[in-house]
Amino acid sequence: MYDYLVVGSGLFGSVFAYEAAKRGRRVKVIEKRNHIGGNIYTEELGGIQVHKYGAHIFHTNDKELWEYVNQFAEFNRYTNSPVANYNGEIYNLPFNMNTFNKLWGVVTPNEAKAKIEEQKEAVGIENPTNLEEQAISLVGTDIYEKLIKSYTEKQWGRKATELPAFIIKRLPVRFTYDNNYFNDKYQGIPIGGYTQIVQKMLDNQLIDVELGKDFFEDKDKYLNQFPKIIYTGMIDQYFDYKFGTLEYRSLMFETSVLEEENFQGNAVVNYTDEVTAYTRIIEHKHFEFGQQEKTVITKEYPRTWSKGDEPYYPVNDKKNNEIFNKYLGLAEKTPNVIFGGRLGMYKYYDMHQVIAAALSVVKKEIIEK
Repeated sequence: MYDYLVVGSGLFGSVFAYEAAKRGRRVKVIEKRNHIGGNIYTEELGGIQVHKYGAHIFHTNDKELWEYVNQFAEFNRYTNSPVANYNGEIYNLPFNMNTFNKLWGVVTPNEAKAKIEEQKEAVGIENPTNLEEQAISLVGTDIYEKLIKSYTEKQWGRKATELPAFIIKRLPVRFTYDNNYFNDKYQGIPIGGYTQIVQKMLDNQLIDVELGKDFFEDKDKYLNQFPKIIYTGMIDQYFDYKFGTLEYRSLMFETSVLEEENFQGNAVVNYTDEVTAYTRIIEHKHFEFGQQEKTVITKEYPRTWSKGDEPYYPVNDKKNNEIFNKYLGLAEKTPNVIFGGRLGMYKYYDMHQVIAAALSVVKKEIIEK
């Protein structure tokens, strides 16, 4: 009856289902949650689109991917310009001339560079071996202590000296007065939220969607009934944790409707001090320049992940990557199952990367066959 079973209705699975159905394949999509869309799911609350599982800003340099996603929704001109709150002091992110001026009173790029070099030389780190050393070698001690250290340790649940250096190697540092976090050419938020994108992808008579269905409750049945499976869940869970459990970081979201028009003046404010338990507050209306009389905020608390919790961030350190590679070897020998997405590939993807990966699978699996 079906050509494919897609496990998970997030962006990877939905793109595959859309493209497969467009080419005449019949697809069954099962989703363990009670809604489609995975972590990009948005729901309306008081006329405001709430990002249920954390802030999502679409950005890419790839014109084809930008045009691809724009066929499902109209995007606004939102530019990601988060700010940092360190014990009540406000700093611009990413680190740029506005940040350096607030910290040190410097005005020119050369003055900022000189200040950073002075702090780097004082520490004398030549070959960074952990996140702390890597961060200081990039931006000096002041920025590290105020804007990186505590935020990162809250996010990952580990001391910065215990985290690998690569986590922060792509840290954006700019010697211009530019608060745009991303350098990508295309950037925005879908007007009316992200859920509509997945709804349109799955709105095809060749696609059947069933919510509240956990693949693992009937795994053997699904494997026997479907000729091919697109699996977007945790790769270690699929193989019954044969080589051990991969580590993730989880999150807890605390959402409130406030009887005020404007709570913090920005969509995203990071809390980089040690005392504040949450890492950031999202004020959802600012993603779409909302003028509602009320506002909705979400506080984001990092959590240690345990089995049964929702996994958000893979912990891609050496130990976990070695375990993942063992699972990847098994996956490559599993002919009727294609693993994809953030959990299936144990990799943190941006949205445009998820779409590109799904389209690549479609090309190999359907177009080129």
